[in-house]
Amino acid sequence: MGLLKFWPKTHSPKEVMFLNELEEILDVIEPAEFVKVQEPLFRQLAKCVSSPHFQVAERALYYWNNEYIMSLISDNAAKILPIMFPALYKNSKSHWNKTIHGLIYNALKLFMEMNQKLFDDCTQHYKAEKQKEKYKLKERDEVWMKIEDLARQNPQVGASHGDLYRCSCTAEIKQIPPPCMTTSCFYTQQET
Repeated sequence: MGLLKFWPKTHSPKEVMFLNELEEILDVIEPAEFVKVQEPLFRQLAKCVSSPHFQVAERALYYWNNEYIMSLISDNAAKILPIMFPALYKNSKSHWNKTIHGLIYNALKLFMEMNQKLFDDCTQHYKAEKQKEKYKLKERDEVWMKIEDLARQNPQVGASHGDLYRCSCTAEIKQIPPPCMTTSCFYTQQET
């Protein structure tokens, strides 16, 4: 869908107008054509649902009130729900606007009624991904703690102000090694 290249990502009022026009196009699109554009289209709609600008999120969620679009979504739920689910689920708990919460719950309810098993699978997959993210963050924190411990054990970390360092590029001697502009430069501690 060539129109997606022209999506007004940084101007919310234009994005709302774009969503209005796109809905009119989707009202007359053939199911075979819809299949060709569904993935990039719903990736963009997921971004719109996650928009902090409530009118953009609201306008994107109004697509779930359009019967023809809902019939297209229903026929292609196996492709569309995995794309939309993370944005819908996350924003059902975190979006600042209460109207958006209601529209998201409506969209999630419609997806659940369409295909309960697929909905449950997407829920499990989403929760598993969140667990992986938590685990990765925990691992990263542990690695940084190890690095900090190693840095504390490094004798140069606790160097006194009287310590002198020699630059390998300029042979200058300084009290505290400043960052050098060359990549091959390093500082060595000098005996006093």
